[in-house]
Order: sequence, then structure tokens, then C-alpha cells
Amino acid sequence: MGTRVIADSTSYMGKQLLEKYNINQVSLSVDFGDESYRETEISNEDFYNLMDKKGIPKSSQPPIGELVKAFYDIVSSGDSAVGVFLSSDMSGTYQSALMAKNMVLEKLPDAEIEVVDSKSNCMQLGFAVLAAAKAAIEGLSLDKIVEKAKDNIDRSRFLFIPDNLVYLEKGGRIGRAGAMLGNLLKIIPILTVEDGITSIYKKVRTKQKAVTQMIEKILEDAKDFGGLEELVVHHINCIDEARLVAEKLKEILHIKTIAIHDIGPVIGLHVGPGDIGIANYKKEKMR
Repeated sequence: MGTRVIADSTSYMGKQLLEKYNINQVSLSVDFGDESYRETEISNEDFYNLMDKKGIPKSSQPPIGELVKAFYDIVSSGDSAVGVFLSSDMSGTYQSALMAKNMVLEKLPDAEIEVVDSKSNCMQLGFAVLAAAKAAIEGLSLDKIVEKAKDNIDRSRFLFIPDNLVYLEKGGRIGRAGAMLGNLLKIIPILTVEDGITSIYKKVRTKQKAVTQMIEKILEDAKDFGGLEELVVHHINCIDEARLVAEKLKEILHIKTIAIHDIGPVIGLHVGPGDIGIANYKKEKMR
């Protein structure tokens, strides 16, 4: 008997890591009214083309039946299951996972299932998933695996910047007048996720300055919290820009390689193409 980990698609960790650490994945979807797509089955390019034609879609959580099946397939074989999902303040996925857990336990009352709210998304969620998956491979107990995931959450930070304010305005995150003024003055908010909610870390003029401020915050955190453990660069349809940020980070941090991960439609619909972000975690707890 062992433990298997389940994650949702908004971790954006990529197929290679999912396979390497034997992680099961359930997908969220984007709904345009007459059409619905799993975000794992539509490219960013196709998604934003559709979005330009049909307007901003709604995102939807994985169907309860898929969550039930994901848990059941693991525990029915004798293994225990740990699900780590995006923030419960951003999606109903976590609550649905709790419901799915209870439905499985009605059929298999001796099964061991734990569900963790990552209080984030993207690779801040992904790092917590990986911490759980690595602990499972090491053969740690179910309680210890959950503890490893939660500990990683307490040591991580995700900073990201939109290319402009258009999509934040389209999604109702800021007013139209504020978006127009911000774009005119080239004001870019640096966004972060704290306590499960997206908030503004800082506002700066120009995207280049915003990238510099993100990097400075990472260095500040590394100094204050025992050093940097790992980081990834996120982007939405701007791979060349992401590579430049990764190269700058490698030079400053003296790191040979830095992974670059796409952000998919469910999270991307709120910020739009051109978004750049950095997810990372430190050696010591930050919260």
C-alpha cells in the first residue's frame, strides 16, 4: 500500500512532472455558453482567439463524477489518496473534492483520503502538489504527506504581472475608467496570492519595472527566509519574454536552469496574454 496524489489542472506543472511523480490530474473547463472546453484540451492560442470572438467565458470546476472516480480508482486498489487543489476562494473545486471524498467513503469506509486547500494556483499550487508527491514516493505516512504539502504552502510566494489592464477590466476586476487611465499611464499592478485571494502587491510604471520589482522581492524573501529553494517562470503566450526573465534570474541567482511553464485558460482568462509570473518557495516559513 502506498499513497497517490491528485491535483487539478490549474497547477500548470506540465505533463513531464505529472508522469515523473505519478500524479493524477483532473481538469477544470472554460465555458463559452454554447461550447465548453477542458483547459487541458485547448491551446492558449485557440482559447484567446475564441475569447476575442465570443467574449470572456466562465470557468467551471471538474465534474463531481470525475473527482469521485479519481479518488475511487486509487483507494479501491488499496492505496490512500491525497488531493491538493486550487484555492477554495477561487473555485468550488476544493469543496467538490470534499464531497467526492465523502461519497467514496460511503462505499469504502476504510479508505484513507485527505483533501488540501492550497490557497493558491499555478505553480504555487504545483510546488505543494510536488511536495506531497515526493513525500508519497518516499513512503511517508498520510499525515506527513499532508504536512509536507501545507508546509510548502507556508514557504511559497507567487507574483505575476499582466501585460496591460484590458482583461482585468473585461473580467470586472477593475473599472473601465481605471483600466483606461492605467493603460494610458502604463501603470502595471504586480499581483500576488495571499490567504487564497488575488491581491495587489505593488503598482509600478511600465512592465519592465514591474519585472525588476518582482525579482527584487524574490531576493528580499530569500534573504529573510533562509534562502531560495526552487522557482519557475510562468507566462501566457509570451515565451520569448519569459526566457529573458529566466536568463536574468539565472544570472542573478547563479542557477544553471530555470523551468518555464505556461499558464492555461482558467487562470489566464483573468489576466490575458502577455502575463509574466514567478512562483517560488524558500527554506523557511514566510507565513
